[in-house]
Amino acid sequence: MMQAERKGEAAATPSLYASHVKVQPRAVSGPVRRAKWTVLFLLLGLYYAVPWLRWNRGPGVPDQAVLADMAHARLFLGPIEIWPQEVYYLVGLLILAAIGLFAATSLFGRVWCGFACPQTVWTDLFMWVERKVEGDRNARIKLDAGPRDAAWWRKKAAKHAAWLTIAMATGGAWIMYFNDAPTVTREMLTGEASLTVYGFFALFTGTTWLLAGGAREQVCTYMCPWPRIQGAMLDENSLVVSYREWRGERRGKPSDATAGDCVDCKACVHVCPTGIDIRDGQQLECIGCGLCIDACDDVMGRLGREKGLIAFETLSNLAASAAATKGMEPGPARRAAGMAARTAPRFLRVRTLIYAGALGAVAAVMLGAWVMRETLTISVLPDRAPLFVRLSDGGIRNAYTLKLANKLREGGTLTLEIRGPADLSLMVPEAPHDPQGRPLLHARPDAIASYRAFVSAPPTLHLPERVEVTFRLLDAEGRVQASATSAFLGPRP
Repeated sequence: MMQAERKGEAAATPSLYASHVKVQPRAVSGPVRRAKWTVLFLLLGLYYAVPWLRWNRGPGVPDQAVLADMAHARLFLGPIEIWPQEVYYLVGLLILAAIGLFAATSLFGRVWCGFACPQTVWTDLFMWVERKVEGDRNARIKLDAGPRDAAWWRKKAAKHAAWLTIAMATGGAWIMYFNDAPTVTREMLTGEASLTVYGFFALFTGTTWLLAGGAREQVCTYMCPWPRIQGAMLDENSLVVSYREWRGERRGKPSDATAGDCVDCKACVHVCPTGIDIRDGQQLECIGCGLCIDACDDVMGRLGREKGLIAFETLSNLAASAAATKGMEPGPARRAAGMAARTAPRFLRVRTLIYAGALGAVAAVMLGAWVMRETLTISVLPDRAPLFVRLSDGGIRNAYTLKLANKLREGGTLTLEIRGPADLSLMVPEAPHDPQGRPLLHARPDAIASYRAFVSAPPTLHLPERVEVTFRLLDAEGRVQASATSAFLGPRP
């Protein structure tokens, strides 16, 4: 009896699980779609072409314009060469990108998601291939619902073959950003590449095929954190894709003179890549691509009605137009009143000025850091075990590891001297000395040179437990090229 009751309760409890419904967007044409195609071709062209661009940096240096040279720990960006210890430049670029994304979202909503996000770009390309192979929305729905006959298998195989080709080109291009493009291409085609290269190639190919071909809108809805964050970047003056409810409602047939402009054709829903209805208002799933604008404008044009029922609009204008048309009957008068209540978008406001100021400040700091960038540095690492050694004559000696980082293509010989208490002596065993007995260190071109140095204090020199000493590199004219401060340690007095 109790088991039957439990089964009855379980049956009455609604399931919280819903299986995924595949989104089958319809093709659309119009100004927004053309803008998306332009951005798509531009971004894809840059992505695939940049690894093949050359930049002459001299003999013995990679000539690829953009290259993350992991083997030699360098990042090449045209004339710019970033060393591992200069990772703060990359941090600055990421900060600039983040602030720029915040500013763009504040101005135009999810314009990044709808036009420039890699997920959107490759998904658009994959859907274009799908339409070419399987047909438009209705044909694809019919194909998926029909029998899995020879035609079904042929079209699916052709589609996935094309997807896999694009994914392989995508994965291969990404590999080229970390290896010389012509070399790694030849090695991969001839089977000479390393297992690491083939492994990452397979990884990037598989993820491109899975995310752009299979997951699609689920990446934007469930995997990407930006939909949850971007709401905090918007305000009532942000231009976002919006349905002008004050003009479209009440929905009805085109012949119904008492209805609004929306004829409930669902064209906006059928072209949406995430499968939402923009007429339900702002939604987390909306990526702001604007394809619903082209679809609705096409319907309005064929019905002889004014375009712009769905448009890039601010929330403040939507509220003002709704208030101005409240109680008015559908028709030209209501449209005119609603449009008259609108105001021009305010791009200069406190939020956007803060973003502009932050962008300028970070850019100025990065530019200043680059202008004052040192091309020769010396770092001093004192030995920690032991901290000091007592010599046989009663003196004290400290040992250090010196690292000379020369970021120039030319090497040279520099004189090393120490500044600190008088009578301290400096010795670098593997280095020659100048006539004054100072070590001569060779700065290797575009490399780091390491030396062992010993600083000794005679027994007659009474020093505190810790005293600062400065190591300086001098050129042939005696000018200081680099310096670093460390500590000379001894026993407690």
